Formats: sequence, C-alpha cells, structure tokens
Amino acid sequence: MARAGTRRAGWLALAMAALAFDAKADTTSLENAVKATYLYKLAPFVAWPATAFNAARDPLVICVQGPDSFAELVQHAAAGQHVGPHPIVVRHVERIERTSGCHIAYVAGSPEQSAAQALSSVQGTPVLTVTDSEHGPAKGIVHLVLNSGKVRFSVNAGQAGADGLAISSKLLALAVEVAR
Repeated sequence: MARAGTRRAGWLALAMAALAFDAKADTTSLENAVKATYLYKLAPFVAWPATAFNAARDPLVICVQGPDSFAELVQHAAAGQHVGPHPIVVRHVERIERTSGCHIAYVAGSPEQSAAQALSSVQGTPVLTVTDSEHGPAKGIVHLVLNSGKVRFSVNAGQAGADGLAISSKLLALAVEVAR
C-alpha cells in the first residue's frame, strides 16, 4: 500500500513511540497519546483487500469507540496524515457495525455496545480491530498493553488473515506476542 521508504519511516516512528514511553511521566496522558499514535502508525503495516476501498484515493477511516478525549487525541495525532494515497479520517462512534466504514476500529466499549459486541459485529470483515488492556478482556487483532512502563502490543495474525488482512512481518517482529 505504501512505498518502502514510507513504510520504513513509519516502522521507525512506531518503534520510537514504543520506546519513548516513560512511566515516570504523566502516565495516563502520555500512555493515551502513544496509543493514539499507534492507531495511525499501524496502518502502513497492514494490507487491506482491494475491495476495502471504493476508489484509489478513498480515505482510510479510523473509528474510535471510547471516550471523547481519546478520540480527540487520535484526531490530533492523525491530522494531515496519509497512508499511501489514502488520507486518514477519524470518526468517533458509539457503535461499530459491519456498515460503519471503518478500516481500523479502536474498540473500548460504550454504553450502547460492549467491546465484545463491537468485535463480534466486524468479525470476518477487513477491519483492523485494536483494543487495550485498560478496557477489559476482549481482544482485537492488535491488543495494546502496558509492559514494563511501555506501551506494547500483541497481534492475532490468525484473526487478521481470517478477516482478509495481511500484517507485515516488520510489525509482527515488534509485537510482544503473535497468535497464529
């Protein structure tokens, strides 16, 4: 999807974001800022099927189900960013459905829909689901965790493949755990 130089730069930025998180700082706001950055930095390492976009320059849509403040962080982090020819658009949603138009879905649950229900609703579709340990036991394809004071992630490559997504080996190499 993206050129090799762009992928390399994205990979380096992702690695630096993971290493830059210091637990001595304001952990909640810094942790959330790192997680918000991960959402769009993951995209260059994922290949969606051609049918996931109607046109070559359609936006890559990141849906955020969770607190308004987190959606604002994602909006700020992704402002003006592109993945290949796709501009990134962030939507704050209460429910995630098959028809939501999400390419990446950050799933934290809401009063209208639990995280497990949201994950179930897009299972089998080419949506990269992202969860975190802060919002319960439900796990998306990418699951963010706090490990030794750093934001890290696990990847369920088997689920990604079942949903029609291909995850780059570079991203898999950075994961603390990979399920096949």
